[in-house]
Amino acid sequence: MKIYGAYKIERLFKEAAGLQLAKNKVKEVEEKVDQKLYDLLVAAEENAGYNNRDVIWMSDVPLTKAVKAAMKRFTELEEALELQPVLDNLAVHPPLKYALEAELEKRLPELTGTLIYLLAQIAAKLDPKEKKVSEEELERAFEILDLMI
Repeated sequence: MKIYGAYKIERLFKEAAGLQLAKNKVKEVEEKVDQKLYDLLVAAEENAGYNNRDVIWMSDVPLTKAVKAAMKRFTELEEALELQPVLDNLAVHPPLKYALEAELEKRLPELTGTLIYLLAQIAAKLDPKEKKVSEEELERAFEILDLMI
């Protein structure tokens, strides 16, 4: 599992929600976000199949209005993740049946960053007074993200 960058994830939590994430929690966040990205791509693969295509388009990715709004807010932070670590993390999962279109592949870091952004926002809502993410809050945030995606 290749880290997107502990500093990047910590910074995203700070920028997205004003939260401090302990360094020993970064890998856990990355693993959860990686799994959720894969889950989105599996759902997108199903959508591509329903549309009789053997290529997954960005429009196949099931993004709610709220997730799209979070994606917009993430891009406004001007925090960029690199593509290669995202691809490396996806490579540990079973391969998808269909290929990703170039536009979708190019946007994988944006989707990943959005998931990190959402996780930070969820954690912040769990205890608005606390600025350090506790173990319990992070676990609850993971559970909520699991319900969403």
